[in-house]
Amino acid sequence: MFLHLRDGSGVVQSTVRKGSVPDKVFEEFRSAGIESAVELEGVVKNDPRAPGGKEVQVESGHVPYPAREEFPIAKQFHGPEFLLDNRHLYIRSDKMRAILQVRSKFLSAARRWFDTHGYTEVQVPTLITAAVEGGSTLFEVKYFEEKAYLTQSWQLYAEAMIASVGPIYTVAPSFRAEKSRTRRHLTEYWHVEAEAPWKGLDDILRLEEELLSYGVAELRKESAPELKLFERNEEDLAKVKPPFPRITYDRALELIGDKAGVKWGDDLGYEQEKLLTIHFDRPFFVTHYPKKAKAFYHTPDPKNPEVTLSADLLAPEGYGEITGGGERIAEYDALLQRIKEEGMDPKSYQWYLDIRKFGGVPHAGFGLGLERTVTWICKLDHIRDAIAFPRLINRIYP
Repeated sequence: MFLHLRDGSGVVQSTVRKGSVPDKVFEEFRSAGIESAVELEGVVKNDPRAPGGKEVQVESGHVPYPAREEFPIAKQFHGPEFLLDNRHLYIRSDKMRAILQVRSKFLSAARRWFDTHGYTEVQVPTLITAAVEGGSTLFEVKYFEEKAYLTQSWQLYAEAMIASVGPIYTVAPSFRAEKSRTRRHLTEYWHVEAEAPWKGLDDILRLEEELLSYGVAELRKESAPELKLFERNEEDLAKVKPPFPRITYDRALELIGDKAGVKWGDDLGYEQEKLLTIHFDRPFFVTHYPKKAKAFYHTPDPKNPEVTLSADLLAPEGYGEITGGGERIAEYDALLQRIKEEGMDPKSYQWYLDIRKFGGVPHAGFGLGLERTVTWICKLDHIRDAIAFPRLINRIYP
């Protein structure tokens, strides 16, 4: 009998031969169903016919936790809803195991990059009282006798912390109640975010391209078998090196053309970004978005106050935005004016205004969507497969 044994580090073929083990042991393994938990001992032998070139020749063992029923996920086509309903079992597949390994190694690489470049990892609240992005995408929760929301980003708190800690980063979940059914939206996703004092737009773009290039280079070294499983061309990832191409929002509209249904001032959606990506074979920046397309805290461009010192980083091959960031407003009066222009209550942002009132400094930051980045790196069809248990507009189970 040939067993495929999985232990988290990978899969190895194990051979149980009648006569080489007691008959009782052979029958115990023979009757065990798929996904039974086993313990065995044996000798590792080279075998070019086996997956990975090695196999374990079993000498003894038993099945302490046999599968009680036939495993519901077979080697046949299953629709996405079936696999989502059985996500707790589907994560045992080779595909999901490989994705979760890539995800983990990318995060480890990101942390290494930040740690070696003088950034401190910090954590901030998930429960907030004021919107970071548009208020229409907030999840409201009851907080004792008050109203609270699940955070959309760490950013406002990060801006407070840089005065104490200096350059900082976090890895944390964010929540957005976007009523979107596209292939790149989750209601709960993981953010890799950074904020740094005395930085402008150009500084933060260099940081982003260096961080992403480092992460991809590390994956090319450490995750080649997993990436091969997704038929990710190594040559494509080899192109991910700074500097990345940069185009302005105005230039992006020219490249998209008139057929995309977007007018000046609109934010670029998935369909527009997809059209843009055909012009590039590596990640690229779109900079200087209009003021009304970005959140209130982005610094207006002194040369043209109708646009902001902001940028999105788009992945090629139709994947689109994977990071968003830019330079923040540093002056108290300018920030107060933008809050009022957006029709928001300054009292809700008083502590945020205090950051400027008491010795504020120029600063910039960005947020990288982990699942979107993994989706692009692994050439996945849908973002739901870039996380173990996806939360979608119509799914919160299991």
